Amino acid sequence: MRSKEYTLEEFKTGQVLLFDKPLNWTSFQLVNKVRWLIRKSCKIKKIKVGHAGTLDPLATGLLIICTGKFTKTIPELQGQIKEYTGTIKLGATTPSFDLETGIDQEFPIDHITEDLLHETVKKFTGEIEQTPPVFSALKKDGKRLYEYAREGTEVEIKKRKVNIPEFEIDPTNFPEIDFRVVCSKGTYIRSLAHEFGQELKSGAHLTKLRRTGIGEYRVDNAMDIESFEKLLPSLENN
Repeated sequence: MRSKEYTLEEFKTGQVLLFDKPLNWTSFQLVNKVRWLIRKSCKIKKIKVGHAGTLDPLATGLLIICTGKFTKTIPELQGQIKEYTGTIKLGATTPSFDLETGIDQEFPIDHITEDLLHETVKKFTGEIEQTPPVFSALKKDGKRLYEYAREGTEVEIKKRKVNIPEFEIDPTNFPEIDFRVVCSKGTYIRSLAHEFGQELKSGAHLTKLRRTGIGEYRVDNAMDIESFEKLLPSLENN
């Protein structure tokens, strides 16, 4: 973990900053906060700042933020394999596939055994096709899917191929299933939870999600916004 202050020149040349995104923050809010802090502490009007892969507001964990010339590396970082941990709740679904919306249907879970759970996990390992959530920022005909969802307009969403090399579960707290997933770019963990429930002839939704890794970068090496502020040039020294 870095101990000395950043300089304006370092931010302009380019930095890869690892943040642990807090719960209920959007990725956009965190990027805006970082940009504002850099501009304020370095007394500049403009600085390029961007993130390498959105996290939902209800998710926490690793968000990579790039500054200056390093913003050009964002597409490469977005393509890296990702790791998540979290919790899937069986027996009920929500329209958003997570806790952003309330439960719309409940389903029986008495038939679900530990053996069935582990057999079902195998069906979601390797290359699979999944349907992105309607509550997502993907665009269809120039409009975000979540805009259609909030209007109550039904739209056809095409399946997409993703790769899930690792999917591990811990059913100790059944019907809550703790999990760890390693997946390719474009994988929606909310969709994984929803379709996992469908395959079990029940329902499911995501109740907790944390991104723990992107490529070689780990959340263990990430900082919060307060720690970042302490590494900025002191206004008194400017």
